[in-house]
Order: sequence, then structure tokens, then C-alpha cells
Amino acid sequence: MKTKTQNKNSAFEKFSSAVCKATGSTPAFIIAFLIVVVWAVSGPFFDYSETWQLVINTGTTIITFLMVFLIQKAQNKDSLAIQLKLNELVASSEFSSNSLVDIESMTEEEMEIVQKYYRRLSELAKKDETIRTSHSIAEAHEQHARKDKNRTENRTKNSIETKSKNKVVKKPNSTTTSKTAKK
Repeated sequence: MKTKTQNKNSAFEKFSSAVCKATGSTPAFIIAFLIVVVWAVSGPFFDYSETWQLVINTGTTIITFLMVFLIQKAQNKDSLAIQLKLNELVASSEFSSNSLVDIESMTEEEMEIVQKYYRRLSELAKKDETIRTSHSIAEAHEQHARKDKNRTENRTKNSIETKSKNKVVKKPNSTTTSKTAKK
């Protein structure tokens, strides 16, 4: 059930959207242009008086003042809609990084860190053999974890092989020594 404040907000949103669409149209520009032309042409009839100048100054100031709020309201709504759509796209893609959902709530410093990361991905992409290779933050973290795991496994494997080689080398020496000792 809608409350009275929701209805008022809805009416204001509808009004601001309608006004923004109307004022952003070609007919609105032509009307505003004609008003300025009529004002300029009427200057000699009013002897370019202070009142004549005050009419256009006051009129444009009031209209501009009110339009700022209407445009901002409509822009906030459009911006929110775009953010929600982008969040849905990011969240729905299996290969995208969910850490980017709601990125607009990050601090500027956090966003700069993410921006540096994407610069680095851009540099890596330029080095790729094909332009079809893509990366995401999550994919990069997974690749990094995989590389770390492989490095650890390789170190362990190399360490075991080195120990085995040392033992193999020692056995023939001890066997040779044993054989010479028996002779």
C-alpha cells in the first residue's frame, strides 16, 4: 500500500522527468531563443532601461535555479537505474568479478587501487597473442593462486628430487666403498 509521501515522490519524479524531457527538446530551445530575440528587439521600446534588463536577468535566474533541482532529480534517478543495470550484468556473469558490484560505495582511494589493477590488466592484454583473451579480478586472483600453488608444489618436488639424487649418489659411493672394503 502506498503512503502519501510515496505518491508525492512519485508525482515529483514524474514531473521532473517530464520537464527534463520537454526542456531538452528542440521546440523548448526554439521557444527560449525566441524569448531572447523578443527581449532584445524590445530594448529600444523600453530605452534599454534597468527594468528591461532586470526582466531577462530575473526570468533566466529563476528558471535556471528551478531547473537545477529538476535536472538533478532526474539525473539521480537515471544514474541509479544505470548502476542497478550494471550491477545486474556484473552479478549475472559467471566470469565477472562480483567485487565490482556496488563499487560506487567504495572510497576514492579504493577505486584508485581498482583502477591501477585494471591498468595492469590492460598492459597484460596488450601483450596477449589474441585480443579475445579477457581477464577479471577474480580470474586474476585464481590464476595467481594457481601459480603460487604450482610454485609451492614445484619447490617441494624439486626438494624431494634433490634429496633423492643425493641419496642415490651416496648409495653407490657407500656400495663401492663396501665392495672395496670387502676385497
